[in-house]
Amino acid sequence: MLGDEEDVFDSVTWESPNTPAYDESEPSAARGPGFRQTTFDSNEDPLQPKWEGYLITSVRDPVKELAETKDAYVSYLVSAKTNLPIFSTPNPSSRRRFQDFVFLRDHLVKDFPACVVPALPDKHRLEYITGDRFSPEFIERRRLELHRFLQRLARHPTLQRSTLLRAFFESTEWHVHMHQHVAHPPTNEHSQGFIDNISDTLLNAFSRVRKPDERFLAMRENVDKFEEGLVLSERLFGRIRGRTSDGNPESGEDLTADYHDLAVAVQGLGFLESGITDPLNHFSNTLLEFSALLRHTTQTTTDPLLQHLHSLLTYSHANRAVLKLRDQKQMDFEELSDYLSGVTAERDRLSAIISGHAGSSGLGLGAYLKDRVDAIRGADDDRTRVEKMKKLDAKIKELQDAVTTAHETSDAFSDETLREQAIFQYSKEAEMKEMLGNLADGQIEFYKAAMEEWDRIIPVIQRIRVDV
Repeated sequence: MLGDEEDVFDSVTWESPNTPAYDESEPSAARGPGFRQTTFDSNEDPLQPKWEGYLITSVRDPVKELAETKDAYVSYLVSAKTNLPIFSTPNPSSRRRFQDFVFLRDHLVKDFPACVVPALPDKHRLEYITGDRFSPEFIERRRLELHRFLQRLARHPTLQRSTLLRAFFESTEWHVHMHQHVAHPPTNEHSQGFIDNISDTLLNAFSRVRKPDERFLAMRENVDKFEEGLVLSERLFGRIRGRTSDGNPESGEDLTADYHDLAVAVQGLGFLESGITDPLNHFSNTLLEFSALLRHTTQTTTDPLLQHLHSLLTYSHANRAVLKLRDQKQMDFEELSDYLSGVTAERDRLSAIISGHAGSSGLGLGAYLKDRVDAIRGADDDRTRVEKMKKLDAKIKELQDAVTTAHETSDAFSDETLREQAIFQYSKEAEMKEMLGNLADGQIEFYKAAMEEWDRIIPVIQRIRVDV
């Protein structure tokens, strides 16, 4: 679906001569399809996504507002670099709180039901109960998660051009815009029609598509494998984190605590061996430095990796929801088609009875029982049947329109889902490249620092001479 894998990142425009350089303090901001701009070609595959420009976003500078009050909250500076024509400035920025992100996400889901809208970090966290939601650690975690949320929106060629996202970055009267958006959504709410009236009782009667499309079966299989890999990776690195620095020395699996205890023991041994006290003290200090280095690596590499793995899993869940919604659109069409066939068969049965064709009512046990019930109720005369046929004709006309609409909706949703899968694949590859790159950089930094520590202490240890 994506073509040659080696061309995925080769086609990305990393720099633009007409665009000022972006702030290098955000090393991951200019990576991946967020900076992609498509050269339009009439011969290109219409099911492939098209980017009209780039949008590079950032979330930084958290500030506690209304401090020392019960209404205290944290606001974040959201800013962007863009060449999209929908924006009135190439450098929009504003301050937003978490509730504003929630409004943005909820209404993007409503306005673009066929798009994979990423999830936000869960608000129902222990920090809200314990009162630690204003701790620097929690605020930084949330800032990073919100930063990643906007990055995913920016990588989407449709969502990056939404008027709501533009207002999120640019509007100085955001609350007014929120009320206007609720009162006048960009997509007209359709009236309660025939499909809506029977959907709960008929369209949702079956949970599986009877004629599955092989393309979407393959997509669902890929999503299953991807999520399985994420869960296994999260479990593995969680176990590594627990054994390296779980913060509980009593568990017996805290490697940082073990190195700390070993350093204390070596230091005590130095006091007993007066001739080699200084070398042993140096060795003890090296063990303490190595213990601190392990803890630092856990905080700066392993913990962010675990958070990113979990975030990718929730992003994949949003992608799975779009695939499920596509199946529902197909089931709507299939069930409506069957309902139309049943109503048409009933109309034909009544027409045959009125025409006096022999055996015309022999359409099965259900038809026979229906005829018997009508006879008991006195509704088996031709006049009643004609009236019933008129009602069935009107229902058939309504059902035919509904089936046509459902078929068009299903086809359009399927095409959009194919584009969404390509977009999700681009974004996933960019995030995996960033995540694994950060992991590799962290591990390289750790081993370089560890080698420097041990290289300094090894000659000191080798110079120890013990008289026997």
